[in-house]
Amino acid sequence: MFFPRVKGQILETVQSVDLERYVGRWHEIASFPASFQKGCRCTTAEYQIVPGKDYIRVINRCLKLTKKGSKMSVARGKAFPVKGSGNARLKVQFFWPFKGDYYIIHLADDYRYAVVGHPSRDYLWILNREPYMTRDTYAGLVEIIKSKGYDISRLQKTEQNCEGL
Repeated sequence: MFFPRVKGQILETVQSVDLERYVGRWHEIASFPASFQKGCRCTTAEYQIVPGKDYIRVINRCLKLTKKGSKMSVARGKAFPVKGSGNARLKVQFFWPFKGDYYIIHLADDYRYAVVGHPSRDYLWILNREPYMTRDTYAGLVEIIKSKGYDISRLQKTEQNCEGL
């Protein structure tokens, strides 16, 4: 398996991902803030298997602050599993023809939480099936992220107190 080198360290993914178990709704617990997420809170990502297709449907949602208050922002895309990666690497496309790397670098055995990154280490997301995560779990994931060469000072928690969304 090929992994790009960044800062002298290869970004390794998990061995394999059962996409049937991975699909569903995930809540963003923390991330390296990306420009397209500016002003977002209550961020979720939903993955859906599309029968007969070679991709997974992606629906990202967040409550975005605007001058007039808040509004729901929705981005729809596709995630294509990379052959030979055990479904641990995907190419995500929100705007044709551009595709970005999506590496699942840590995944709970029971698929309760995941860490997704980019080989450049410029992007990172901590995802959880519930909107909140225990401090111990979060602290453990931060250590894993640090050990993979990410600058954890960039990590920011995502506000998730948006019941009813």
